Amino acid sequence: MPDYGHPLRFGSFVTPVNAPAQQPVRLARLSEELGLDLVTFQDHPYQPAFLDTWTLMSWAAAQTERIHLAGNVLNLPLRPPAVLARAVASLDLLSGGRVELGIGAGGFWDAIEAMGGTRLTPGQGVDALDQAIDVIRGIWDAAERRPLRAGGEHHHVDGAKRGPAPAHQVPIWVGALKPRMLRLVGRKGDGWLPSQPYLQPGDLQRGMVAIDEAATAAGRDPREITRLLNVAPGRSPDELVRLAVEDGVSVFITMGDDPRELERFAREVAPAVREQVARERGERGTTSGARVRGSIALARRRAGIDYDGLPDSLVERAVEPGDVGYARYTSGYLRGGAPGLVVRPRTVAEVRDAVLYAGRHRDLPLGIFSAGHGLSGRSLNDGGLVIDVGALDEVEVLDAATGLVRVGPGARWIDVARALAPHGLAITSGDYGGVGVGGLATAGGVGWFAREHGLTIDHLRAVEMVLADGTAVRASDEDNADLFWAVRGAGANFGVAVSFEFRAARVGQVAFAQLAFDATDTAGLLERWGAAIEAADRSVSGEIILGRARAGQPRVAQAMLVVDSDDPETIVERLSPIAEVAPLLDQSIGLGTYDQVMGALFTEAPQQGQGEPLSHSGLVEHLSAPFAADAAALLDSGASYFFQVRSVGGAVSDVPDDATAYAGRSAGFSVVAMGTRASELDAWWARLEPHFVGMYLSFESTTGPDVVAKAFPPAHLARLRALKRRYDPTGLFRDNFFIAPDAARDDSRPDDAADQGAA
Repeated sequence: MPDYGHPLRFGSFVTPVNAPAQQPVRLARLSEELGLDLVTFQDHPYQPAFLDTWTLMSWAAAQTERIHLAGNVLNLPLRPPAVLARAVASLDLLSGGRVELGIGAGGFWDAIEAMGGTRLTPGQGVDALDQAIDVIRGIWDAAERRPLRAGGEHHHVDGAKRGPAPAHQVPIWVGALKPRMLRLVGRKGDGWLPSQPYLQPGDLQRGMVAIDEAATAAGRDPREITRLLNVAPGRSPDELVRLAVEDGVSVFITMGDDPRELERFAREVAPAVREQVARERGERGTTSGARVRGSIALARRRAGIDYDGLPDSLVERAVEPGDVGYARYTSGYLRGGAPGLVVRPRTVAEVRDAVLYAGRHRDLPLGIFSAGHGLSGRSLNDGGLVIDVGALDEVEVLDAATGLVRVGPGARWIDVARALAPHGLAITSGDYGGVGVGGLATAGGVGWFAREHGLTIDHLRAVEMVLADGTAVRASDEDNADLFWAVRGAGANFGVAVSFEFRAARVGQVAFAQLAFDATDTAGLLERWGAAIEAADRSVSGEIILGRARAGQPRVAQAMLVVDSDDPETIVERLSPIAEVAPLLDQSIGLGTYDQVMGALFTEAPQQGQGEPLSHSGLVEHLSAPFAADAAALLDSGASYFFQVRSVGGAVSDVPDDATAYAGRSAGFSVVAMGTRASELDAWWARLEPHFVGMYLSFESTTGPDVVAKAFPPAHLARLRALKRRYDPTGLFRDNFFIAPDAARDDSRPDDAADQGAA
């Protein structure tokens, strides 16, 4: 029999006894403490002396951090597959990808029938399990948008909604002994999970042959199927080594609830088996297997990607179009995507591997994904590569007294706000908590404290990043100062940020005001709004949003403002002039911490963006009468369904214009309009462009050199192009408002000296 080269794993097999109730959980925690990979639980829903296995698994998952959990095996006749699929996916998401699905066709039919289950013949049991696998996999396939119709006589769904997708590729391990069940494992299963005490001599070997033949006949690679085995207590390392290298078993699960046997198995047996198997595999030249994908997944691979050349460090967490977790990467906030491969590094070294791998695919699009909220949606693509830095999500307060904070690019701003709130700290960071740190912290960051504390990048003290050549560098005012200048406003062009250091501000309770205005006089409202905001105390920042008027009703403008004060009289005094810019239809003012403000506008719902968004952005110094008139005409035309004016100015304008790559410091307002081609937004927006002094790229969907030239003044752009030539001369990072490297110059002159004139 072959050694399939699968990584070895070791686990425990726990009885869900109810005497005492906490005993199975203690054994699960002990399994984790001992370093085992897996804890599994019997499932007999008809047994009154047992705890319910699924409830127990959920509680055990909450009591552990690392170990994977599975039923061994779950009783299908009493667990409807569509509901089971959602339960598995939910627990997998809640546990961080630690759930596996072990399932069986049934048995003990008298007890099952007494509990309301349907008695099946052995043949019907195989059919039912076959149908259940289709239903379960269909529910998990959240990337498929059509309602699910699957199954047959025993288990079926007709128009069921799909999802959620599990956090990882949950395998379906089947408990099986008879030939027909073994053939089902070969055709559809991800693993075979028999119990050694029930096997007769030769059963294991015959089972392996039957599974392999069925897999091959179905067009599958037999290596797709993991071979697990429940082993009786007291087995020697030599016996398990033989089962691994001669019979292909790679997951050994010790039966019994004796803590002493668990400790012996984990501390003595498992290490010895790992060592001997590694030695024998080396002597035999057996390839130690990475993940093997099935024929369906392989058929969905995209052309031009060297999937087999992916570095070992990235293989296990990579996501391909045929994988369960792929749905996460088909929708951003407004834009859809269909990348050919997503890699999900967890360390700086893995980010380096990902960047170098992307460099070997220079002809493909490359997206850097932190949360996928950007309006332009450039973190996704069609057929290219995506580097998802979501695992780099740490938020660490380095010095609460000075507000020094380290944040990973994969964190969301709601996570940052919640982590800093207990320390009385906050970093101004956009207006929505679901935005990822990485994209905003390299673009600008117009937030609720913009007029008082500036942009997010104005609080950045250092950034660590991986450059196009794989070099990891630190950029700050002291280290690589030119790169630090570029990152603050054009960072997407220069590498993958892996860590940021910010100086957070001291912030207590603030007021969050929501005002609704009659916007019948749209131009007058905008002009008066601009004047009131510019005259307001710097503690006031906010935005106003307008759209198309409803038939027979006045246009309504929705305003949201933050006042950095917890004194009611001060809040009313500072908001009153703003509340008078137009007839007030409704108002709401509340006190809370900054994280509560961010949380009020945040939802965990999956993003559903599809297609290509159309959004335009501009920075304007004042909401002058001519600008207001042109903006009102645009809205009256129906060209924009969402027109937003956000306050900047104040502390944003205090920073010299050439201090960062972000330009337009003189602007008092950032303007965004969303629309469609059919609504002729492009043509109407062109009428506004003479009013603008720059552009904030994060809100622009159009790309190209003309757009980049609007965002960066000539001196800024010249300096950025020179730096691009130095740090990314081949243009690896080009899919998020590409700044083309300038032509080669005389390198006898040091770059630092050549760039001094643009500093």
